[in-house]
Amino acid sequence: MNHSGKVDQDDILRARNVLLASGRRTPREEVGAYRVLAQVSPSSYLPLLVKALQRLSYDSGSGSGERHAACLALREEAVAAARAIDPAEPARADLLYEALDTCQTELYTLGRRAEGLAMRAEMLAIGRVQAELSGDPAVKGLRDWAAGLSEEGRYAEAADALAEWVAAILPDGPGGGALAWSLLEWIAALDDAGRSGEALAAFETLVSTEVVEAANDRGPMACRLYSLIGYARMLDTCGRGEQAVAVRQEALALLTELAATGERKSWSGYQASYWAVLLSFSDADNERPTSGGPRPPSGATPMQWSPDAKRRYFGSLVPLREAVDTLVPRAADDPDQHLAELVRLHRVLTVRAAVYWEHRTHLFAERVRSLFDGGVGLARRLSQHHPADGTPALAKILIDRSTFHTAAGEFGPALDDFCQALSCLGEAN
Repeated sequence: MNHSGKVDQDDILRARNVLLASGRRTPREEVGAYRVLAQVSPSSYLPLLVKALQRLSYDSGSGSGERHAACLALREEAVAAARAIDPAEPARADLLYEALDTCQTELYTLGRRAEGLAMRAEMLAIGRVQAELSGDPAVKGLRDWAAGLSEEGRYAEAADALAEWVAAILPDGPGGGALAWSLLEWIAALDDAGRSGEALAAFETLVSTEVVEAANDRGPMACRLYSLIGYARMLDTCGRGEQAVAVRQEALALLTELAATGERKSWSGYQASYWAVLLSFSDADNERPTSGGPRPPSGATPMQWSPDAKRRYFGSLVPLREAVDTLVPRAADDPDQHLAELVRLHRVLTVRAAVYWEHRTHLFAERVRSLFDGGVGLARRLSQHHPADGTPALAKILIDRSTFHTAAGEFGPALDDFCQALSCLGEAN
């Protein structure tokens, strides 16, 4: 292109030759050609440029799978190109939404959270317009917006956004598990916002949904079990102990059936991810007092966390391991001072390691088995040394290991641990 701003005819000819040539074009060649031709025929080539820029942003040219060195610049250019498309073009909204989505991901990766959240807000605005035009109450972008709000500590706003989302999808029923995942996110946001009554009501909806799904063989019995156990924990936290006891008895009956017969049918394996989310939710209190970075949305899968929140959460594993190792000899020498903190910190390490490995491999069980076993051993020591504090801690950690065994398909050991936990709580039959 020459300096006058007019498109050079030679540039146009070269661009067309690139696109018409036989053989495979590189992403860089495509972007170069579309940049030129988009100035000549915006309606035809701007959409193609948007797509090509996004493809190039994923391609470092090294074959290593790394992002392009100019990833953010390319994605910002894709957003600008999408905005330049004629608003009357039907595909514009979807192209702009997609360009904003890839760009906000890179902004979060670089720690530019405010700009990333602003792009999510723009995505939500597009989703609202599309929902109004289509008459579909489920607004695209609401869940991503809520997750971003939650990471910033804006829990009440996140809860309200998810309330709108759940209300929109609830009439359609479980939808292959989509409703359950959304309910988990909503429950966590409500809990984080301190709206415990609403969180319990939402949890009751989740439990009821899982009961129906499991009864009709549309969902794993294990997911119903994890929901019951999580619900009982929240009931305890909210001072509804009698109701929590009844829910744990329901969980015991279900786990007894699983130990005897196993699942009624084979499932794809998503129930392990469901377990990991509820497990991390039970550890959320250990995140609230911290500062210096975002906390992942406690009811969402790692796939929904922003890159920097994920990096911070999983980056804590090494210092947590070091802190636990430092406390071990101190707890042996002075259990009054250090054993309870060792039990607490070991559980935090165990939960985060379980989430980390479940997110990465279906063979997660062998990666974290020793941590669950070690946690039970430490809790037993605390229970013997200081029963008033140690016995409830032991019950909690036995239930953790029971759910781990369930996620690993080891229903007999899961039942044994759960029965021991109930005995610690004085709830054994």
